[in-house]
Amino acid sequence: MKLLFIGYPKCGTCRKAVKWLEEQGLDFTYRHIVENNPKREELAEWLVMSGLPVAKFFNTSGQRYKELHLKDKVKEASTGELLDVLATDGMLVKRPVVVGDTFVLVGFNAGQWTQTFLQNKDQV
Repeated sequence: MKLLFIGYPKCGTCRKAVKWLEEQGLDFTYRHIVENNPKREELAEWLVMSGLPVAKFFNTSGQRYKELHLKDKVKEASTGELLDVLATDGMLVKRPVVVGDTFVLVGFNAGQWTQTFLQNKDQV
């Protein structure tokens, strides 16, 4: 399995995550989240694979999130509406996102990533 890493080069968390993947010897393809924003269909698939609520896919500390006043909308809108919003701008998506064959990780947490990769070691 080849991992898909979706990140933003200027993001410190993304740089830490890349370093972690490289230290683990994991092969991945890097995708720039602004130049190649996730499409709605991808986001919908990843949402299911991740098991997370759609709100967890939002970069709540981002400037764009705040400019659009999404805090209340995220609480009230349907999943479909929120996926439509996420698909409009890569800077709205929490990063990094790592997509494997059977899992999706959103944000970087070394402990969670270690556990996920250990559970899926036969696929990585």
